[in-house]
Amino acid sequence: MERMIFVNLPVKDLALSRTFYEAIGATNEPNFTDEGAAMMRFSEAIAVMLLTHERFASFTKRPIPNAHESAQMLIALSEESRESVDDVVGRAAGAGGTADPNPPQDHGFMYSRSFADPDGHIWEPAWMDMSAIPQS
Repeated sequence: MERMIFVNLPVKDLALSRTFYEAIGATNEPNFTDEGAAMMRFSEAIAVMLLTHERFASFTKRPIPNAHESAQMLIALSEESRESVDDVVGRAAGAGGTADPNPPQDHGFMYSRSFADPDGHIWEPAWMDMSAIPQS
């Protein structure tokens, strides 16, 4: 079985977050969705678990930081082209997110931008041309 990743994110408004993630290309998995959680798939191996603050708090005693004020992680997700990087950032901004909370990066062989979801979690869509990576 291929290894999978489940990113667990605390969200204030589950319906708003679900709509946002659908707008940027994730699909809902109804078998793992209820009033406190929604599983959003980006691929067979990558899923985001959107958890209400109450549900998230049932997994840890640590406080939930305000992602609009602090960063605990940056989540990078590969894209197929430079254009798809720009497209997903545009869709994120149009769905209530914030485009480019961090400066875009263009290294020729790699291009990335960022967006924040409605709760402030920062995602970095990135495209990379593996054949053009400078050899050291």
